[in-house]
Amino acid sequence: MKKNKNLIFILLILALLILPFIVANQGEFGGTDQIALDVVMEIDPNYQPIADNIFVPASGEIESMLFTLQGVIGASFIGYFIGTKRAAYKSKHSAG
Repeated sequence: MKKNKNLIFILLILALLILPFIVANQGEFGGTDQIALDVVMEIDPNYQPIADNIFVPASGEIESMLFTLQGVIGASFIGYFIGTKRAAYKSKHSAG
């Protein structure tokens, strides 16, 4: 039964990874920053930002690397939290 659950889980993950490319195969991947800027400029063409970026990466590759690193750090914290809670639950219920 556990093997079937793992297989279903893997197939579900694969479907979630592949399905967006099938559904939106002509879609353009763009950042939300540019979309938000376009909307703001459409509403008020004279808009001036009140703050500038603190740090601007030297290239798109570095920007992608920092974005990925941020995701990895966040996922690590979530995984650590879930792991510690699960271990605490197991030790509490196996000791009793």
